[in-house]
Amino acid sequence: MPSLFPTASALSAAFNSVSPYQLVQSPPKKRSPYTARQELYGAWSVVEDAENKAQQLSNAAAKEVEKASKTAQAQVGKIELYSAKYYATCTFGGLMACGITHWAVTPLDLVKCRRQVDSKLYRGNVDGWRKIIASDGWRGIYTGGSPTFFGYSIQGALKYGGYEFFKKFYSDLVGEENAYKYKTYVYLAGSASAEFFADIGLCPLEAVKVRMQTSMPPFATGTLDGIRKVTAAEGLGGLYKGLVPLWGRQIPYTMMKFASFETIVEIMYHRLPGKKSDYSTLAQTGVAFSGGYLAGILCAIVSHPADVMGEGFGAAVGRIYKDIGFGGLWNGLPVRIVMIGTLTGLQWLIYDSFKLFMGLPTTGGAPPPQEAK
Repeated sequence: MPSLFPTASALSAAFNSVSPYQLVQSPPKKRSPYTARQELYGAWSVVEDAENKAQQLSNAAAKEVEKASKTAQAQVGKIELYSAKYYATCTFGGLMACGITHWAVTPLDLVKCRRQVDSKLYRGNVDGWRKIIASDGWRGIYTGGSPTFFGYSIQGALKYGGYEFFKKFYSDLVGEENAYKYKTYVYLAGSASAEFFADIGLCPLEAVKVRMQTSMPPFATGTLDGIRKVTAAEGLGGLYKGLVPLWGRQIPYTMMKFASFETIVEIMYHRLPGKKSDYSTLAQTGVAFSGGYLAGILCAIVSHPADVMGEGFGAAVGRIYKDIGFGGLWNGLPVRIVMIGTLTGLQWLIYDSFKLFMGLPTTGGAPPPQEAK
């Protein structure tokens, strides 16, 4: 006798794709003649389209850069490590890394220098820029930009190129085993020696920059005009009056910058899977920027008290410390960390990117002696 109730299989076939709460369905909406039939088209998203276009542009740019890199390497020829051509390449990379980045932060440097002369002049960076633009126009916030660009281009060239030279020089001096065992001391000695000569190149232009930024209106219209006015009034010695304080500020800063960067990068590659050579150029430049940013944070902390005081050594330091106290030495540290961290990270990014562009390895911690051969 047939059952009066439907079987389980019949119920499953009838209601398998329907929720028990959706048994009563509204009739389908009538499609407008202007509405596209979605079943004829694949899923489309504005975000996905933008991502695809960005990826295409990125791939095209990467191909162009690779093409330009091969052309440059073919014209220059093979660059042997630690050859004269190698040091020249590193010197040019340092020039690119420092000149552009220091020029970019001229507006920050301008307000800082003027506030060191008169702390009541501006309430902060934004207030300073607003007042400078109101009186001198937009070009006013880049007062001192010309000597900054040329001065730090020279300094960057001598600092990075000199560091590569002195790092190799001291490594050969102590021998391969000791160079690896005491590599941090090699980094410190190499960077200190490089900065000693780099500051000699920077000092005349730094003197012009400081005079332009701390006088209102600026005492010179540009770099050459500033050099001419300083030498006319004080002779060549006037351009080097600030050399010793510059050494005192910049040499410890650079020692921290290079030694900490080398150590941080070595730790990062040690923690990452595989070897440094396993990673793409993009990944290696990412490590360079990250290592540079972290090194910049350490540099900012170490150099901040001297930067806050803004004057040289001796009685001036004691007088300023008496006025502001220990806590005052750390005023503005978070802002300085962001600025110096970003600045240092970008410098290492530019420098190592140029080395890769020319077919050279990026900067990093020294490998063990058996791997260096």
